[in-house]
Amino acid sequence: MTSRELSTVEIVDIEQSNERTREQRWEPDEEGIGAGGVILFILITILFICTFPITIFFAIRTVKTYERAIILRFGRLKRSGGKYVLGAGLQFVMPCADQMIRIDLRTRTVNIPPQEILTSDAVTVGVDAVVFMRVIEPAAALLRVENAAKSAELLAVTALRSVLGTYELSQLLTNRDQIDSKLAILLDQATGEWGIKVERVEIKDVSLPQEMQRAMAAEAQAVRASKAKVIAAQGELEASSTLRKAAEEMARSPTALQLRYLQTLATIATEQNSTIVFPLPIELLQSFLSKKQA
Repeated sequence: MTSRELSTVEIVDIEQSNERTREQRWEPDEEGIGAGGVILFILITILFICTFPITIFFAIRTVKTYERAIILRFGRLKRSGGKYVLGAGLQFVMPCADQMIRIDLRTRTVNIPPQEILTSDAVTVGVDAVVFMRVIEPAAALLRVENAAKSAELLAVTALRSVLGTYELSQLLTNRDQIDSKLAILLDQATGEWGIKVERVEIKDVSLPQEMQRAMAAEAQAVRASKAKVIAAQGELEASSTLRKAAEEMARSPTALQLRYLQTLATIATEQNSTIVFPLPIELLQSFLSKKQA
């Protein structure tokens, strides 16, 4: 089995494991606030009713469309209408007893600072990436992790080192899409129990050491020079073949040779030279010498 097939199988296994993680929904503690909490809540309710015209302004909260709200009553998760998460609109909060926490559902970005990573072919590179994620289970995101963005950043650093260390430098430069998908699946699996969905991971830049850059530039220049030599040699070969064919044609046709001779004379006549020597045909010289001897 090739490395690409192994990578594909690994990604499929991770996706299946991630689906099993998603099935494990958030199950909050069903224990109530206790007898003391009930008594305290009754007293707060009586106080609220007595001061109703004023306290109503402290009891109404607004939840925006892209937010969800969670109410903690005396520090415990409160069920409202059979749900633990409240949607957008106006929500009622009992002053002094309830605490409303808003959870933003919009996609947020987490920038991963540059990390020095050793590839499988022993090359040290600097890699920085960005993670796009959003909250899909507000209760889990609030109660299971203290700082989702910071936790995702630390997980992304670990995933970068573990995943990129299995690739060679050439694969790292050419297979970014595959690496991005693998990182996104790994992070999504790890953050699933926090109620966070990792939408995608993108590697922004891969920086090479100066020595490696100079070596790659020299190699590229050598490749270009060798290609130029090959092209020049092919041109000379084609030119020599054409000249050989032209010489064979002129040898078979004296008239063509004379025309070429006249063309050469016309070309020389157009040049501005101080002295021009016109060569005479050997046949003309032979006839002149024979007449002189006679």
